Formats: sequence, structure tokens, C-alpha cells
Amino acid sequence: MEIIAQHGQTLLILGCVFAFFMAWGIGANDVANAMGTSVGSRALTLKQAILIAIVFEFAGAYLAGGEVTSTIRKGILDPTLIQDQPDLLVFGMMASLLAAGTWLLIASMQGWPVSTTHSIVGALVGFAAVGISVDAVDWSKVGSIVASWVVSPVMAGTISFALFISVKKLVLDTDRPFKYAKRYVPVYMFLVGLLIALVTILKGLKNTGFALDFGFESQLLNALPLSIGVGILVALIGRWMLSGLREGLPEHPTNRFTNVEGIFAVLMVFTASAMAFAHGSNDVANAVGPLAAIVSVISSGGEVASKSAMPSWILILGGLGIVIGLATYGVRVMGTIGRKITELTPSRGFAAELGAAATVVLASTWGLPISTTHTLVGAVLGVGLARGVSALNFGVIGRILLSWLITLPAGAGFSILFFFALKGLFV
Repeated sequence: MEIIAQHGQTLLILGCVFAFFMAWGIGANDVANAMGTSVGSRALTLKQAILIAIVFEFAGAYLAGGEVTSTIRKGILDPTLIQDQPDLLVFGMMASLLAAGTWLLIASMQGWPVSTTHSIVGALVGFAAVGISVDAVDWSKVGSIVASWVVSPVMAGTISFALFISVKKLVLDTDRPFKYAKRYVPVYMFLVGLLIALVTILKGLKNTGFALDFGFESQLLNALPLSIGVGILVALIGRWMLSGLREGLPEHPTNRFTNVEGIFAVLMVFTASAMAFAHGSNDVANAVGPLAAIVSVISSGGEVASKSAMPSWILILGGLGIVIGLATYGVRVMGTIGRKITELTPSRGFAAELGAAATVVLASTWGLPISTTHTLVGAVLGVGLARGVSALNFGVIGRILLSWLITLPAGAGFSILFFFALKGLFV
């Protein structure tokens, strides 16, 4: 209590700086890989992707980032063990933010798409196990997170593989791809509208108090009627827009799908916007959740609460950090996701983004712990496999998998180091 009283203001300022650094890392790494498929397939330019991400990531972070956030992130820690030592929680959360931000900086410099959720979880586990007690960690929760390394990419890869195979069979491999694109793209538009609505309702708006209740026990079933309506509306608008579309210029002599890919490029603008909003609303918590814990403890004079109100200025800080991180350093990870794993076109990128969105919806419904990063990488791998094993760059894939394995222990190691450094500085 004495440390909180003496150094509370300094600790709060440092906490804000570390949270901004962590949010910057989320933007440079996590948001960059979310936008990488759009940029890599050339559906969007780098500037357009950054602009869309700035608008929708910030909107998701601020509007749907959560009125109430658990201060003990993802139930990893047992707050009852630190009730009498609130300073340890403050030092631990500060160390976790700095550790996760440091690992994200290193990964982004190398162009590795890593999980920001796993980074912060590894950091929390490190400081809690060493700085408090091994019993302070919910190891079953950690085990489920490790399991998500397999669940996320396999699920997204399977769905994206199936989606792209359907695009090939129904459109690309026909004698009149433009004609069949006009026929079947409204179906894909329906799926886009459906999944955008589901992602927004189930993930993006879950913390705002917005809830649909049509009498079903399942959250998914309650969200389905409105989502189906949105999907039908999007499909009707799309069909109307496509009805007046003509091939016009002859197809490019070296690529007979130029006009068709243009149609899928338009679809990717919608999928990219939806994923940016959902991502901002969820992953901003990786930066602002620990900061909310710090603010709660300091403002209450040392009381450790399991829940705390989320001041709007914290969400603004997290949102700003995310968009600045993407704009200043996101290009490296974008290049890995969009160009180095496999060659992407708008139709392939569309299948990957839609597969990733479907995975987010299914995982949310089933309560599976997934990583946005692992989901998107798996989706890109699935699209690549649909073209054959030779379409994949296994050197890049190997480095990505290695970075995933390192993320949890790296976050833990940095967190332990920073925890004892901060403790030594202030105690």
C-alpha cells in the first residue's frame, strides 16, 4: 500500500507508456497481418489498407472495446493470492505490457506474424509463476491456449480451402468466368454479409451491452436472424450492382481473369473492414486490459478488484497506439502474410479472409480460444494448398511456426526480467 501511495502517479504514467507501446506492437504486427491479404492480393493499396484499418480498428477499439474488462486477463491469474500485495499486481501488469510490446517489436522487425494474445498471456504467466506463486496461474487455461496453436490454423485453413475450391469450380475454371462470376458472386456476397454481421454481433459488439434475444439459448442462434437479413440485403445490392456490369475491355492477354478478380477485389474491401472492426474491438483488450488493472489499483489506493470500469481515455489510448503501429511499421508483416507464404490474388485473398471470419464466428460460438494471427495464417495456407503444395513457401512457413512456439516463453522471459527490474526500482 505504501508503494502505491508514494509512487502511484509515476507508476500510472509508466503504465500508460507501456500500454501504448503494447498497442503499437498490436498495430505493427496483428493488424498488419489482418490487412496483409488485401495488400498482398493487390485488392487494396498499402495506403488504402492503412486508411481502412485506421477508421475501423479505432472505431472497434473505442466503440466496442468494452465498458467492463476483466483486470486479470483471460482468467490467467488468481486475484485472491495478491489481495494484500497490490503493488505486485501493478508491477506485474507493467512488466507484462512492456514484455509483450518488446516481443512484438522484435517479431515485427523480422516480419513474423505472431499472436498478441499469446504474447500477453505468456508475459502474465511468467511474472505470476515466478513473482507470486506457481499456484497463481490457471494452468488449464494455458493448456487450452496452447491447443489453439493447432485449432485456429487448421479450422481456418480447411474453410478457406473449401471456399477457394468452390470459386475455382463455379467461376475460374469455366469457359465464361466473367459470366459465372456475375451469377455466383451474389452468393458469396450473401456469405460476406452474413459473416460480417455475425462477427460484429458476436465479437465486435459483445462488450457494449448490445444483445439480441429471439428466445434461443445459443448466442449464435439469436444473432442468425438479423445476420441472415443483412446477408440477403448485401446479396441483393450486389446483384443490382453487377447487373449493369459489362466486360468492356478485353481480358488481359496473360490473365483471362482480370475482370473477374476485379469483382472479388471489391468484396475484399468489405471483408477487410469487418475484420478490422472486430479485431480492434477484441485485441485492444490485450493492451488496455492490464492498464485498466493498474488504473483500478492506483485510483482505489491499493484495492485489487476482479473487474473494473473501462474509462474511455484508455480505449482512445489503445486505439491510437494500434493505428500508429500499423501506419509506422506494419509493412513488414503485411509483406509476409500477403506475398511470402503464397501468391495471392483477390479471389484467393477473399477466400482467406472469409474463411478467417467464419473461423472467428465458429470459435466464438463454441468458446474455443483462438488467435487472430494463427487463423489468418492458416487461412492463407489453406488457399495455397488449394493450388497445390508447390504453391507454398515452406521456408517462410517454418520460420512462422518457430516464432509461434517461441512467443509464450519469450513473453514469459521478458516479463520476469522486467518484473524484478521494476520491483527493484521502486521497492
